[in-house]
Amino acid sequence: MVGPFKSSKWTVFDARLSKKSIWMISLHLLFFMATMLIGELDYSARVSLFAFLSAMTFWVMTSLSAGFVAIMVIIGIVLFRAAEATLLYESFAQEVVWLMIGAFIIGEAVKQSGLGDRLIYYLLRKSRQKHTLLLFLTNLLLVSAFFIPSTSGRAALTKPIISELGQRFHTNEERGFLALLAPVVILMSTSATLIGAGSHLIGVGLLENTTDQSISYIQWFIWAVPFTIAITFITFFIMKWFIWPSHSLTEVGKSISINGHQMKPTTMTTKEKQTLRLIGLLLLAWLTEHVHGYDIGFITMAGALLFMLPRTGVISWKEGINAISWQLIMFVAAATALGKTLVDTGVVGWIEGGLLDVLNVFDHIPNWLFMIIMLVIAVTSHLYVHSHTTRAIIFIPSIIVFSESIGLNTAAVVFLSLLGMNYCLTFPVSSKAILLFYEAGDMTIDAKQLLQLSTILMPVYILVMIVFYFTYWQWTGLQL
Repeated sequence: MVGPFKSSKWTVFDARLSKKSIWMISLHLLFFMATMLIGELDYSARVSLFAFLSAMTFWVMTSLSAGFVAIMVIIGIVLFRAAEATLLYESFAQEVVWLMIGAFIIGEAVKQSGLGDRLIYYLLRKSRQKHTLLLFLTNLLLVSAFFIPSTSGRAALTKPIISELGQRFHTNEERGFLALLAPVVILMSTSATLIGAGSHLIGVGLLENTTDQSISYIQWFIWAVPFTIAITFITFFIMKWFIWPSHSLTEVGKSISINGHQMKPTTMTTKEKQTLRLIGLLLLAWLTEHVHGYDIGFITMAGALLFMLPRTGVISWKEGINAISWQLIMFVAAATALGKTLVDTGVVGWIEGGLLDVLNVFDHIPNWLFMIIMLVIAVTSHLYVHSHTTRAIIFIPSIIVFSESIGLNTAAVVFLSLLGMNYCLTFPVSSKAILLFYEAGDMTIDAKQLLQLSTILMPVYILVMIVFYFTYWQWTGLQL
């Protein structure tokens, strides 16, 4: 009787657990044992690392809300006494949270003013095939990198346009592709200019302060623009091949209509002109950030307030607040706090030390092999350091010291490292630009799809950088 009893109990237990549940439990046991074996980390760091690995697993393998998972792991860190409860409260003090709140309000203003509809009209008039429309959009986003010095700013201005454009696509798969294409192209085109990301300026600043070398705006332009154009369009065609539904209709539509209304070119309304003036003011404030010293989150929120002024604004306070996706804001706040915890508890420093130890082992290898190892480290750094700026602050000083100690061209090493760090597509939390489009109505980015795409794009990104190093970059004087 004992044998059958045990067998039936196990059968009942096994039936209650799906294969996915068994995988989840197994992975968490593996994470627990791995983190407990890391002697260099203290208790808080181990709990934070386990929480991070757990969150990534839930985001990719389950359909649970990303915000629920993020807050769940933050609560877990606090319950296990690895951090104070202020970790949860102060998560809303992050710059990215207020940047996104402001971006939602500005997006609603652009939508209600009619300016977004006008741009959609011109896009549709130029392209009646979906492929042509997507290619035209890719070109537009690529060119915007030269005028808007922030990936977050470009994403904020693009979001309402993508939302309106999504109404021209027939299925959720097509709309999901559109929602993913915009932030991916924005991120891939970040490398185009020296002012394309704050990390570029930080990296070059550290280079100037610690060596007698620098990278000028023109030199960066010469080295980076051809690479940016190549990787942007390679990415576009890979996404078209990998994600675009094969059964999709090719036609956008014969009539140019928005929200069911026939569009006709008319003179700009007062609201549209006011929106354009405020966007111009916003762009000017972003461009002169180094002059006035206010960060992009504060500028965006101040701009959002101007859009909601009682008499001279474009929308009302109530309309602006109702436009905010609070579910997404909760996710961003908790996920960003989780990333900050990894830095504060020393997990990121421990990873950095391990990477430098790896580099020290290869201090006598050929330059080309060192470059490949360095690129792999730089490109994968977004997996454990989510903030673009933080990656530059953490890794660039060490890379400068190491490259000088083995006699390499430090400027070339810094440039290649910064371009490598610009890759950040694997998880939604890896980039603010992706977060702005994540879980946005019916145009939702699938975390699993994003991970699958990254497994293709990440090696392609490294390969394209290697090809450029041995061809164009060496021809133009960039050598280790």
